[in-house]
Amino acid sequence: MNPQAPTETPRRSFLRGAAVAAGAAALGFPNVVKAQGPISMRWQSTWPAKDIFHEYANDFAKKVNDMTGGDLKIEVLPAGAVVPAFGLLDAVSKGTLDGGHGVLVYHYGKQTALALWGSGPAFGMDANMLLAWHKYGGGKQLLDKLYKSINANVVSFPYGPMPTQPLGWFKKPITKPEDFKGLKFRTVGISIDVFTGLGAAVNALPGGEIVPAMDRGLLDAAEFNNATSDRILGFADVSKVCMLQSYHQNAEQFEISFNKTKFDALPDKMKAIIENAVEAASSDMSWKAVDRYSKDYIELQTKDKVRFYKTPDSVLQKQLGVYDEAAAKKGTDNALFKEIEASQKAFAARAVKWYLDTQVSSRMAYNHYFTTPAAKPAAKPAEKKS
Repeated sequence: MNPQAPTETPRRSFLRGAAVAAGAAALGFPNVVKAQGPISMRWQSTWPAKDIFHEYANDFAKKVNDMTGGDLKIEVLPAGAVVPAFGLLDAVSKGTLDGGHGVLVYHYGKQTALALWGSGPAFGMDANMLLAWHKYGGGKQLLDKLYKSINANVVSFPYGPMPTQPLGWFKKPITKPEDFKGLKFRTVGISIDVFTGLGAAVNALPGGEIVPAMDRGLLDAAEFNNATSDRILGFADVSKVCMLQSYHQNAEQFEISFNKTKFDALPDKMKAIIENAVEAASSDMSWKAVDRYSKDYIELQTKDKVRFYKTPDSVLQKQLGVYDEAAAKKGTDNALFKEIEASQKAFAARAVKWYLDTQVSSRMAYNHYFTTPAAKPAAKPAEKKS
């Protein structure tokens, strides 16, 4: 230490620090850390680019992108862009993709209990009730437990209630359960076991491969989802008969999935935005479905000359019995399957009863307002009095 150097006072120390900071600013060196740039994520859906389902995936991405002010940017690629549709779970879990949009039953081969999120009668619940069970009846915790059991490194958000799906597209109307015997049929999830139990030879195919398979005669019949998707994918080009109403998938929903490592690294504020965007997208999807599906249902009849038939009650009743047999077998060596099923059943026992007891008939109101007088039986003329 130089004994002749002046002793540094607190004031001199302050002035020296200020001078250094000013000099740094003059040289263009910031004295604060710059904010981190936007986070980019590459996703894939399990749907063809032209399908309305891929549109739903983009709708969710846009909501997140807008709600975060561009701080998170999700790009969604269509099925097959990076991995096949049925390979989505592995790709997201490994980090090959940052996230994805699909359905839980597409992972049926990993754990059969995943089929309980949408593949089966759900004890009479519709898809919105099943989502209510997921959020408030213990389903979320059970799904987390399930994914941990198969070492899936994902964060899952089921959303987007789907209306009851048609029984399928056929060469001629289905009139009885025996009509399925020998049919080469497409479906997924535990519905594979249901239609196999009805006598069909089942092949599980992703959405974009169904119509080409029917066109080449590899399938005799198939189910997919709704009037809009079915029309866009070209079902009316290979079949003119569609059977409405079925228990095989009357309560399905979509799944938004993130790679867990990537999701956990996000700021808490961004996680909260994502979770709220899921619920916003869920509502928007259900409203858009009512609008688009109803329009395409009319178009299929008027422009594409498709004939729609209600599935006979005998077939619906048989589906329930065959499903019960298939589910019982799944539960014998799968404790998680039984646990999830019991949870759903307990929720459905009160939710479905409440719905049936309180919901007024749409059929009566529809007939009152839209059934034309010409369609009603004519009144008998009054008898003349002699």
